[in-house]
Amino acid sequence: MIEAEDFIDVARRMGFRRYCGVPCSFLTPFINYIINDDTLAYVSSANEGDALATAAGTATGGERSVVMMQNSGLGNAVSPITSLAWVFHIPVLIITTHRGAPGIKDEPQHELMGRITGALFDLMQVPWENFPSDQALIEPALHRAMDYMQNHQRPYGFIMQKKTVNRHPLKKKSIADVSARKTMHRQFPGKERMARSTVLECIIRNTPEAGSVVIATTGYTGRELFSLADRPNHLYMVGSMGCASAFGLGLALARPDLQVIVVDGDGAALMRMGNFATLGSYGGGNLTHLLLDNEAHDSTGAQATVSGNVRFADIAAACGYAASFEGNDVALVDELLALQNLAGPRFGHLKIKTGTREDLPRPSLSPPEVLHRLMHHIGSRF
Repeated sequence: MIEAEDFIDVARRMGFRRYCGVPCSFLTPFINYIINDDTLAYVSSANEGDALATAAGTATGGERSVVMMQNSGLGNAVSPITSLAWVFHIPVLIITTHRGAPGIKDEPQHELMGRITGALFDLMQVPWENFPSDQALIEPALHRAMDYMQNHQRPYGFIMQKKTVNRHPLKKKSIADVSARKTMHRQFPGKERMARSTVLECIIRNTPEAGSVVIATTGYTGRELFSLADRPNHLYMVGSMGCASAFGLGLALARPDLQVIVVDGDGAALMRMGNFATLGSYGGGNLTHLLLDNEAHDSTGAQATVSGNVRFADIAAACGYAASFEGNDVALVDELLALQNLAGPRFGHLKIKTGTREDLPRPSLSPPEVLHRLMHHIGSRF
């Protein structure tokens, strides 16, 4: 067995200071050590997919990142692994525990995943090896991981067996209490709903290339943003539906000097509503979460979502956002983005029309080209 610091201190020397994850008893010593150490940072995510997306965001901001999860939750991370980290070429180090390992007695819910954990990594084309259980094996293992991630700019995995790491006590409170935070709330009623393009034009006017990043959720939002203005401070998400806000949180944490604006959709937000709570607890005043809600999955045929029955602004306020605006007047965007010196993230729920132009193009740059252009623009690198 090793001590938590045996691995974490070697990883620290290699630049890994950001950790995101969902707990497993195998990982408890790591999580406790990271929380206790003021030079390290840990985000406790609502699910494993959000953790992966947040780690991808911090990596994009120039901070090498580790995502940790139990293998029972590896399935939750399949979409962001395969359609975010893999597609955009974002290197993150994944540590997955091995509950239900063959030959080890465990709970019945771990049996199948225990048998297929390595095969699932193989299917996702994520190279992996067993997590080092001896101090002398740690540095060579991390060098192999680093070499792969630097050469291929894609994730690398460690699978951790039971009783690999000795216990480590938790000595600090792990999450700041934002429950008493007062939320600024305003309503912006309008005569009629705006087109998405009208709102995006307003966002573009309010987000100068220097000092801001605009992350557009998958579907028509990214495509319309590209068609209106293809700027180096834009990121057009493809796949990984619902992960734009988690990715934006990671980038905003890594780069407090930037204003990060996430342009979300109602279908995407509904898919990963747990991330509202994570953003409320960890997000700073440089993060804006703007939800464009047309009550439909627009790009797949405008099938209805249940968002008409959801008070997103109330949810954001309850989750600790510092400001939560709602309405159907585009003035909401101007005033939300003009707010200064907030203690936490901003949220806007804007009702819009369905539909888009018939000849709507797709971005002419590949996802890695869009990402690397953004990273060059903000001065970060993997």
